[in-house]
Amino acid sequence: MNGSSRRAMLRTTASAAALVAAGFLGAAPALAAPVVGQPAPAFTAVDSKGKQHSLADYKGKVVVLEWTNHDCPYVKKHYQANMPNLQKQAQDAGVVWLSVISSAPGEQGFVDGKKADELTASRNAAPSAVLLDPQGTVGKAYDARTTPHMYVIDAKGVLRYAGGIDSIASAKLEDIEKASPLFKTAMEAVVKGQNVAQATTRPYGCNVKYKS
Repeated sequence: MNGSSRRAMLRTTASAAALVAAGFLGAAPALAAPVVGQPAPAFTAVDSKGKQHSLADYKGKVVVLEWTNHDCPYVKKHYQANMPNLQKQAQDAGVVWLSVISSAPGEQGFVDGKKADELTASRNAAPSAVLLDPQGTVGKAYDARTTPHMYVIDAKGVLRYAGGIDSIASAKLEDIEKASPLFKTAMEAVVKGQNVAQATTRPYGCNVKYKS
């Protein structure tokens, strides 16, 4: 390599390093989002009562993952009746429903186990468990972006649905009845062993408050 080429290479390397330092280029590639139709990402997390849960524990069961943040207006909208009703429907069908809180300490929606259980009781909610994910490990593995963000995993551990709870991205209670119940339809199809017609949809809500 001649002197001119070496100087050009050093300038390019220095420029790239400066961009990384300034935040314009990622220092490492982002985690790939899970793919519908492929095995769901494995995870292990502790729930509000201190019990450990792994996806592998529920082989042979349909599993729902719901990302939540009790202070988010979109979550408040759905917890007035819609989300608890869906949880009870899932419970009656033998579905494992795991609500996941990925809010980091100091961020909106962060709670400890005691507060999580108080919220479950006060909202008449019926999840199988509330998983605490303050480091965002489970959330990032699933590329969870909003609260709510809904996922359905079939009995073989394959991800069958990822997306929004319904089709109208608003925080207005009256829009629930007008919206297409995308998640509900998907969950019912998976329980019946049927294909999900709309397997990937756009989630809406508040951004998940990951650790910055």
